[in-house]
Amino acid sequence: MTEALRIVVITAELDVEDPGDSHALEQAERSRSLRIGLLENGFNLVASLPPDVFLTERLAQLQPDLIIVDAESEARDALEHVVMATRDARRPIVMFTNDHDADNARAAVAAGVSAYIVAGLQAERIRPILDVALARFQHEQALRQELADTRDELNALSATLQDRKVIDRAKALLMQRQQLSEDAAYAKLRKTAMDKNLKIVEVAQRILDVAELWS
Repeated sequence: MTEALRIVVITAELDVEDPGDSHALEQAERSRSLRIGLLENGFNLVASLPPDVFLTERLAQLQPDLIIVDAESEARDALEHVVMATRDARRPIVMFTNDHDADNARAAVAAGVSAYIVAGLQAERIRPILDVALARFQHEQALRQELADTRDELNALSATLQDRKVIDRAKALLMQRQQLSEDAAYAKLRKTAMDKNLKIVEVAQRILDVAELWS
């Protein structure tokens, strides 16, 4: 049996003791519906946390598979806390909100939200929404890794080409000053590197540095 996804819900702390605060009561009911929907769909709701300065530490302790931001008017502030908290340990983020503003939705996606859901707390929608968000996050992570690998390969290639230039310059210097053939100059570099437990490029660079001092 597949282990249930570990989910943390980020939601503002509400004062529901005031019966006249309709906004707090509505948000509390939304949060309750979300928790019930998660449990009914077989998810492991490990915690419900406020978006405060301790969020980074708590998420590091809990290690959730996915984060849900449940917010209305304070959605932007809550999202900023979550994005900062997951900056060094990226996780899929799903945002449930009543904020219909298209600019806010675009900003949320640009900040790293995998799914931005407006008025979508029906229990039957929760699993497909989270499944799609997780798949999208994994795809984006794969693209990030592919980009990082490509960048590393290009950097390695650039370093290799730079090393080759240094070695070629040192060979040319040895050929000129010691009347050596190209093969003999390279053999001398290689032997010196082995004797001194250095890389050939390090020996080559030292030869060039000394030559520059005496030039």
